[in-house]
Amino acid sequence: MDLFNKKVLVVGLGMTGVATARFLNNQGAFVTVTDMAKEEDLGESVATVRKLGVEMELGGHRNTTFENVDLIVLSPGVPHTIPQIQMAKDKGIDVFGEIELASKFIDQPVIAITGTNGKTTTTTLLGEMLKSSGFNVFVGGNIGSPLIGHVDREENAEIIVVEVSSFQLDTIESFKPKVSVLLNIAEDHLDRYNDFTAYAKSKCLIFKNQNLSDTAVLNGDDPLIRKLTKNIKSKKLFFTAEKNSEEGAVVDGNNITLFSEKIPETGKQKTYDLSGTSIKGKHNIENASAACLAALSAGGTLEGIQTALDSFKGLPHRLEYVATVNGVKYFNDSKATNVDAVTRALECFSGRVILIMGGRNKGADFDSLRDTVRHITKTIIAIGEAKENIISSFNDVVPVNTASTMEAAVFSACGAAKPGDIVLLSPACSSFDMYDNYVHRGKVYCEAVELLKKKREESP
Repeated sequence: MDLFNKKVLVVGLGMTGVATARFLNNQGAFVTVTDMAKEEDLGESVATVRKLGVEMELGGHRNTTFENVDLIVLSPGVPHTIPQIQMAKDKGIDVFGEIELASKFIDQPVIAITGTNGKTTTTTLLGEMLKSSGFNVFVGGNIGSPLIGHVDREENAEIIVVEVSSFQLDTIESFKPKVSVLLNIAEDHLDRYNDFTAYAKSKCLIFKNQNLSDTAVLNGDDPLIRKLTKNIKSKKLFFTAEKNSEEGAVVDGNNITLFSEKIPETGKQKTYDLSGTSIKGKHNIENASAACLAALSAGGTLEGIQTALDSFKGLPHRLEYVATVNGVKYFNDSKATNVDAVTRALECFSGRVILIMGGRNKGADFDSLRDTVRHITKTIIAIGEAKENIISSFNDVVPVNTASTMEAAVFSACGAAKPGDIVLLSPACSSFDMYDNYVHRGKVYCEAVELLKKKREESP
């Protein structure tokens, strides 16, 4: 794809937008970046792009700018349905996202992972499996390192492992992973999609361009995923497969058994025991089984997979143990930004959980969490914009208290807890009402727990 002297508009000045603008500028394109946010709200991104000599239009979108370019590249945070984009498409202007742009400059095999929950854990673990198998691997995408940045730096990788969101998949045309992984589909982002069906269809776009020579790793326990992928062209491997009738992986407690023609030396099957690893919880073991299948499909070795499973320590803000204070354990699950993620987190504990939840609701129905809360949770501490929704959904199930800050929520949870209890931050909401992102929220929670611990040590 020749971008020299082309007029290109980048929409959105987040991390991806900055990386895209840099790449396009280095390719000799005439680049303009537009963002609805004002300059003072965009932080260091503005200074970075200004150093490139790129034109910026901030604080709103000008229709004429969208009409007078050769190509528009959307950042994932920008809906592909805004009026200016439709107007540009009507004029025959090419519009796609950063993942699509990057894929046009990549020759190496790509493994792409999507799903409502577990993407980052699976992507990271898969990358470690392939690295332990001897490959030079780039791991990035929605995980925090834009794929276009890898292309721009001309890094030498043998395999590309990328996390992709539904937002990114909405703007692909020819993006074609060698291996695609769909972990799960649960209600999320209903503030952006018309309904759950539209969201689910976006997830399945990951298989859009695959053919018989490609592989799809699928959640065999999910009837919806089986239905939506019934007619895809790629070879199917199921994790939580039907034993003895499907190629894939069977999860039995802490054991993962792979069934594949790629492991003939052990009778076409291999069992991994995760009981001695840091990978805990049914959902994380399922994620690990998906990573195993994807690694094997991409040429990973049985030994490399084992090494990664043994050494993997998990990721911050995902059921992360923080501290024990007066016999109460505190866990940070700030990445749980939807109801399904909270359900999975609560199911890792046997009961007596004080749950801190809330933030900005993304259109989720909290009522689907009621049964799990009833059986596992003692008390809910509600925070953020969703406080009233949480109260109305759960006040007849368990006591619900409110807090205006994270520190107040942690201290309130402490007051409700007894030795042996669990305090869990698992919000079921986005963080943008109070924090920059889920990382910021998780960090503030951890700081509040450390402050609590210090105060209790000073005056037990």
